Amino acid sequence: MATASVAFKSREDHRKQLELEEARKAGLAPAELDEDGKEINPHIPQYMSSAPWYLNAEKPSLKHQRKWKSDPNYTKAWYDRGAKIYQAEKYRKGACENCGAMTHNTKACMDRPRKLGAKWTNKHIAPDEKIETFELDYDGKRDRWNGYDPSTYARVIERYEARDEARRKYLKEQQLKKLEEKDNNQNGEGEVSDEEDDEDSLKIDEAKVDESKQMDFAKVEKRVRTTGGGSTGTVRNLRIREDTAKYLLNLDVNSAHYDPKTRSMREDPLPDSDPNEKFYEGDNQYRVSGQALEFKQLNIHAWEAFEKGQDVHMQAAPSQAELLYKNYKVNKEKLKSHTKETIFEKYGNAASEEEIPRELLLGQSERQVEYDRAGRIIKGQETALPRSKYEEDVYINNHTSVWGSWWKDHQWGYKCCRQMIRNSYCTGSAGIEAAEAATDLMKANIARKEATEEKSPQTEEKKLATWGTDVAEDLVLDQKLLAEALKKEDERKREERDERKRKYNVKWNDEVTAEDMEAYRMKRVHHDDPMKEFLN
Repeated sequence: MATASVAFKSREDHRKQLELEEARKAGLAPAELDEDGKEINPHIPQYMSSAPWYLNAEKPSLKHQRKWKSDPNYTKAWYDRGAKIYQAEKYRKGACENCGAMTHNTKACMDRPRKLGAKWTNKHIAPDEKIETFELDYDGKRDRWNGYDPSTYARVIERYEARDEARRKYLKEQQLKKLEEKDNNQNGEGEVSDEEDDEDSLKIDEAKVDESKQMDFAKVEKRVRTTGGGSTGTVRNLRIREDTAKYLLNLDVNSAHYDPKTRSMREDPLPDSDPNEKFYEGDNQYRVSGQALEFKQLNIHAWEAFEKGQDVHMQAAPSQAELLYKNYKVNKEKLKSHTKETIFEKYGNAASEEEIPRELLLGQSERQVEYDRAGRIIKGQETALPRSKYEEDVYINNHTSVWGSWWKDHQWGYKCCRQMIRNSYCTGSAGIEAAEAATDLMKANIARKEATEEKSPQTEEKKLATWGTDVAEDLVLDQKLLAEALKKEDERKREERDERKRKYNVKWNDEVTAEDMEAYRMKRVHHDDPMKEFLN
């Protein structure tokens, strides 16, 4: 016998409990009762899921293992959709400011937002909704059909019955048409045609029988995964014997290699033939098509995800890797479609033949349309003039005209003060007078300066021949200065080749004479010169 484990305060309590159990066994003490008032059989453990076969199966109480009593507070009722309880005539304090119902606030109101709510108009007060609360049991919370009206399914049945009836009617009409055509076209040859139809149907049936007999043409009985006997399995050889073997497709010695041990030919034996006429393109073709390609992409995705830090392993958790790959493809398609839709919304779809909306053709529309509960237009049917997206008749900084109302010397400005600076403060007519006075003063100063200024005699500048220009024909060079310039050019090039010969204190002169320029031209290396290798 197994008893429930109870924590006793002392050994005396434990001894008394054992004596009570012994007395119950001998029948000297009343038996222990369960929740229903029935005696508990002490020989049956209370934690067992089923009573032993040799004991009375009606007595054991297993109801303690779960909540077996149904709570009377639980209900299977559902909400009364659309029910109203009270219709008020005036607005009540605390009610919805939009519709006037007491069962919700303005934020949770589902009615159309009114221009003036019921709080201010005191008209068209909406009735109060019926609010119910249910205490559902375990099954009621998880019942997906709770609140479903079975009578609504009758409409589904009617729709399918109407479809079936229309189909039967159509088939009957087609049969009648065929019978009428046969009667009209073949009056005397009806018997012959019927016999021919019977013969054709028999031929078709015989062909079906022949195909069914040939289903097991390559059935081979073999022992499968057995050691020295055991169950036999059926292995089907799916290759038709009429097909040409892969090693006989191309008898050229230098063609695709055939491995007789594995019976594999990886390359295409006929690479130059038409691909539409080939039925075999090599074993490698199977690896880059079908499920093999999908499995390869799955492996690559698992490797890349593992390298980026995700705990994915194709061999350890293949289901997880496949699920992640499916989610990746779904998210990729969503992102691609979202990007495509965003581009279409922004720039439009030139390929579609949809008519451009009137709002896009005529600019932004601020027309407001009001509808009643039935969907009819109450207000807003008249067409509104299109308005610009820019604010109109808005003046800033004390101006009385907008920017761009004044134009002078290729510059825009304000007409009210004739200022050319954007967002400047308006100075009015006083600003216009001050600007005109400043302009007159500036013109007078310029005229006075031009009158008192003496014109300096124009000196003719000597233009020396520089690099990249043509040398003047009348250019006269000093031979002594030219020889010194050639020496300086040689020293400069020597310093460029070996910087160790450059002196510590370098004197730099930026004046270039005609002799220096001629020395530079003479020492310069022309890359197109065929004799440039012999210059040095």
